[in-house]
Amino acid sequence: MGMEKPERFDPSIAHLTHVPRRHYGRWIASALILAAFAYVIKAFAEGQIDWTVVGQFFTAQSIISGLGNTIIMTVCAMALGIALGVLFAIMVMSPNPVLKGVAVFYIWFFRGTPLLLQLLIWFNLALVFPRIGIPGLFEARMVDVMTPFVATLLGLGINQGAYTAEVVRSGILSVDAGQTEAAKAIGMTRLTTLRRIVLPQAMRVIIPPVGNEVISMVKLTSIASVIGFAEVLRNAQTIYFANARVIELLIVSAGWYLIIVTVLSIAQHFLERYFAKGSGRRSRPMVRPAVES
Repeated sequence: MGMEKPERFDPSIAHLTHVPRRHYGRWIASALILAAFAYVIKAFAEGQIDWTVVGQFFTAQSIISGLGNTIIMTVCAMALGIALGVLFAIMVMSPNPVLKGVAVFYIWFFRGTPLLLQLLIWFNLALVFPRIGIPGLFEARMVDVMTPFVATLLGLGINQGAYTAEVVRSGILSVDAGQTEAAKAIGMTRLTTLRRIVLPQAMRVIIPPVGNEVISMVKLTSIASVIGFAEVLRNAQTIYFANARVIELLIVSAGWYLIIVTVLSIAQHFLERYFAKGSGRRSRPMVRPAVES
């Protein structure tokens, strides 16, 4: 193929000037957004907020204690939720109709009822089961066993398991079925194939939604304040009930939630990059043409 001839310059358009396109809509929208931000900042700056109280209670012992309970509950509830999610995802995909039916009912029930309702049921379970245990071996009163911590752990963890089960199931389905067939061909059992072949590849799909669920769990722990669990918001409420510094203590709580979520978001970013290795398109190596000597 021959080389294309360059286009000839038209001298009749030499006197024209290039005028960039004006984006008036963007300018107006940007101005409105900046004005809204300025109004909010001005309102907080001039409002009846004692910022010295915010700084005083930001590292108060009660707030730090509640923050520790929030982090511990997030870790424990997510660990329980992930374990239940993997288990019930496998059960849903099982050929056994009994296991599949139990898993479907579990996911349907705990996704279909509000989390606050589940927490209240767990906390008031003593009204249905006054005592718990095995007669003749050990028994205990349900009121003593079902503390706010235990009720919160069961409520958040079991509820999270229902959502994680669907996430894990979608991740498993994203793996090519041919790899499962190849694993069976070389004698791997179903569980070994799942553990060594399917789940490691499904993590690339599972990690982003589970990371979002972890961030949501940090904020969901605040719901447990209704049953007396001493997380950061509950302790902040206890303080402002005593000193009437409502907005100041709410700002303290919001600040700590934002710090935790920011740290978890950064960790999620690096975790996603780690499991995404090898999943992108690889550029083909450049083949050098052979040169005859």
